[in-house]
Amino acid sequence: MESSNGGVRTIGRMARESGLSVSALRFYDGAGVLVPARVDPATGYRYYAPEQVGAARLVASLRRVGMPLADIREVLANRHDPVAVDALLDRHLRRLEQGLVDARRELSRVRSLVAQEEPVPPTTFTVNGPDLAAALRAVRFAVGGDPELPVLSGVLFDVAPAALTLVATDRYRLATAHVPVAALDGPPVEVVLPVELVDRVPTAGAVTVALDGDRVRVAAGGEVLHGAPIAEPFPDYRRVLPADARPVAVDGPALRAAVAAAPRRTVRPEPDGAELEVAVLEQGPDGVRVTDGEGIAVNREFLLEALDAGGDGQLLLSLDGPIAPLAITGRRSVSVLMPVRR
Repeated sequence: MESSNGGVRTIGRMARESGLSVSALRFYDGAGVLVPARVDPATGYRYYAPEQVGAARLVASLRRVGMPLADIREVLANRHDPVAVDALLDRHLRRLEQGLVDARRELSRVRSLVAQEEPVPPTTFTVNGPDLAAALRAVRFAVGGDPELPVLSGVLFDVAPAALTLVATDRYRLATAHVPVAALDGPPVEVVLPVELVDRVPTAGAVTVALDGDRVRVAAGGEVLHGAPIAEPFPDYRRVLPADARPVAVDGPALRAAVAAAPRRTVRPEPDGAELEVAVLEQGPDGVRVTDGEGIAVNREFLLEALDAGGDGQLLLSLDGPIAPLAITGRRSVSVLMPVRR
């Protein structure tokens, strides 16, 4: 039913005039991006003021070009400041351009694979053992165990001249960690090592890893380990990592203690699914806190493990709305947790 009270828009009329769906308007209300001018306390119906139509059209345009919610909030807050808006739009355009560069690089890699050109020469690299051990601890918790997805039961070794990036994911969480590379002989390469092999990797002193097709050789402190990689391609982890986000600094141990001490809260994400313990984080004027109200809900156990992986000291949290992944960045590692629907 339409409202004619002083031009106030019902959510249906607002959807038609703005180009946003009704469900999108509800989402942006919950995310604090586009809050209705009034909500009927008896019926819960949302009503929008005439001057909100322009803001809603702005949100629709920005989301069509993939701008993150945090940036959309800034554009709305500064829409009467052309200089500030131009800076935000330019930053997002640079992010899109970088995405195109990454896509071209991946497509070039695909063409090389399809063409089956020359065999890839072997790659050998050396890293510091304790650094490697710390990085493996930071990602080990996210290794998957689904027999239908064997590639997720391994750890990706993404070898580049400056750093080795380790990645693990079970689709519900993702963890990455970086290790400086002391020496590299051969081209950059990505290889997935099974977790049974990873758990046995020696980490004393300098560790040298030789990758040659379907063979892996790891040597450290007089110990030598042989194995074989998982042949399947690993998911593109870069697409999940937060891009150009403005994270919030938190005290890692303090947040972990708050999550552990908070009352247990269970949800059933799917109608026929099992109950799941979640923790809800909310960003407010005083920083990030554990709450029993609105915010981003994540698997409680996964969150505690990710905070442990981040290490002691300060961590950076990226919270971009209740349905966006939660990113936790430590000194050399990043963990990403998928939100849980409530």
